[in-house]
Amino acid sequence: MTGYAAASADSPRGRLSIELRSVNARFLDLQFRVTEELRALEPALRELVTARVSRGKVDCRLFLNASGPASIPQRLNAEALAQLRMLSEEARRAFPDAGPLRLADVLRWPGVIAESAADEEAMRRIATDVCRRALDDLVASRTREGAKLAASILERAAGMRGRVEAVAPLIPQSVAAYQQKMAERLREAIGSGEEERIRAEVALFAAKTDVDEELERLRTHLDEVERVLREGGGRSSSVGKRLDFIAQELNREANTLASKAASPPVADCALELKLLVEQIREQVQNLE
Repeated sequence: MTGYAAASADSPRGRLSIELRSVNARFLDLQFRVTEELRALEPALRELVTARVSRGKVDCRLFLNASGPASIPQRLNAEALAQLRMLSEEARRAFPDAGPLRLADVLRWPGVIAESAADEEAMRRIATDVCRRALDDLVASRTREGAKLAASILERAAGMRGRVEAVAPLIPQSVAAYQQKMAERLREAIGSGEEERIRAEVALFAAKTDVDEELERLRTHLDEVERVLREGGGRSSSVGKRLDFIAQELNREANTLASKAASPPVADCALELKLLVEQIREQVQNLE
């Protein structure tokens, strides 16, 4: 399901902000865009997102605006400086014509500015809180969309039920007409002297064209669609997967109905059911 949410808060290093964007996808595809200075926060945020979102392509952008209120650390990391100096000397030997590092380049190098343990803990706490607030908004947005999708699926399920109930009374007449047609063809093919064989062949064809079981299974699957949506409401992490499976079963029964159709009305009903099932399958791919 689609959605967008953003949240921010002041931190010891500036204004920390997070943006969450999601679009439809069958499985969860979580992508983080985080600067190196905030990379240590990603595992905790990834865990928070995966605990609340189970489907969709989700982009998470975490960034820091240093122009906001902040207490910028002034202590340099001697170990990081020594490593940078060593790398710089090796690079100068490989590229003697290269210019020296500027002070701004040094200060931007990851790890050069040392963070106190207190600042790191504060950043983790603030980032977690900001992410939770953004997730609340994102989940609320997706839930609203889920309710709309559920209503659309229920509408199509009702359409399928209407077609099933409309064609059910036509089945006995359709089967009887088919039996009569087959009996006439058999009499022409094998003559009128083998009435017993004719009755046996007609009974066999009648069994093959009996679709009462298919109609009953269609009703059962439609009951399950309504139950799952009523109990899950488009919010449970298993709703989409469960409905995806039911949609496959609905399609299977519609195909069987089409193959056993003994009259144009039944064949038309099967075609309409398949179209509605396909529309349902497209919608349930987006539900969690």
